[in-house]
Amino acid sequence: MTTGPARTVAGQAGPSRWRARYRLVPWWVRVSVVYLAARLVTGAMLLAFASVQTANSFTAQHPSYLSFASIWDGAWYRVIAANGYPSTLPIDAAGHVTENAWAFMPAYPFLVRGLMVLTGASFEAVAVTVSFAAGWGAALVFRRLVGRFLDDGRATFATVLFCVAPVSAVFQVAYAEAMGLFLLLVALLLLVDRRWWTMLPVVLLLGMTRPTGLAFAFLVVLFLGVWAFRPAWVRETGRLTLRRAVPPLVVGVVSGLVGLAWPAIAWAVTGVPKAYTDTELAWRSSYIGWQELVPFTPWIQGFGWWFRQPAGGILLAVAVVGFAVFVFQPAARRVGLELRLWAVAYVVYLLAVFFPQSSTWRILLPIAPLLGIVALPRSRVYRVLAVAVCLGLQWVWLYTCWWIDGYDWTPP
Repeated sequence: MTTGPARTVAGQAGPSRWRARYRLVPWWVRVSVVYLAARLVTGAMLLAFASVQTANSFTAQHPSYLSFASIWDGAWYRVIAANGYPSTLPIDAAGHVTENAWAFMPAYPFLVRGLMVLTGASFEAVAVTVSFAAGWGAALVFRRLVGRFLDDGRATFATVLFCVAPVSAVFQVAYAEAMGLFLLLVALLLLVDRRWWTMLPVVLLLGMTRPTGLAFAFLVVLFLGVWAFRPAWVRETGRLTLRRAVPPLVVGVVSGLVGLAWPAIAWAVTGVPKAYTDTELAWRSSYIGWQELVPFTPWIQGFGWWFRQPAGGILLAVAVVGFAVFVFQPAARRVGLELRLWAVAYVVYLLAVFFPQSSTWRILLPIAPLLGIVALPRSRVYRVLAVAVCLGLQWVWLYTCWWIDGYDWTPP
């Protein structure tokens, strides 16, 4: 008479015991296992593409992993690590500035150079290792950040999506994105915890790693505006006063100044006032020719080039409205306004200065905290499908952008 109930209890106890054991594993161990497993999968994809890679301007035929992981922007970072930045800008026959190292921030290649000197290792080995370690750190900080707003299960699943995201290959190639994302997530975590003074060295280094200084300064402005208007929306109990505003204002000003510092440094070294912006414009000249940078026109120009008008304008409007709806939908409130304000600030910055091309998907990586919204559904089927879609899109991104098939005009 007791056999049936005993089996039922035992059947129920199995999953409960598994959950109990799972919770005993420290969160950072779980995140580390997920990150390492994701990197193995992505590494296998990269090796598969390397095995069929033909000789090109970056590598010989069938390159090694480290060689294949150091192409595209990695080649520019190698030049900077070896030779620094040019004091004279390269000019074409028409007098236009051509592509050069000033488009890339110095923190990552200089760190790589320092470690090369200390260890005697090659650029490829050090650069990929730095990215791998920074990506690992970014995954750990990401889990802490989204864990401020989500329960353990959702925060962990959001971190899984972060580790297998379509462009997560940048965590194991010679790109500055992993280091920049690590610093950004640390800065956002400090903002959420209101540790303003601790944030200062982070935003200084962040602004010299990736061009996010102006966007982060705009985030601070948005945050202060919301605090002044509705303190509860940013989890503040008291109204904004001058005394309370000083620390975030200092952070915002410093971040903004760092955002302007690199163009000023390029000007000082080369003697050309628009050295940085003219260098950036060189990368889009193959699409729309040589044009001046007019804020908030690049995306109109880009969508017009890709889709022709008026279809381009309509698609751009749909994309912007869709993003706004996604960020401010009722369910998104669980993620915290600070993270959504960052996404808005960064996207507005991109709309002002960035020209949409094949590298757009990589450039959008800093809005990764929005994965907390994607991770809200608890359905196991949904979660399995989400991971599968991410891995599939990862392969598509590597095929379309990283792998070089003859004349390649889709750089990552």
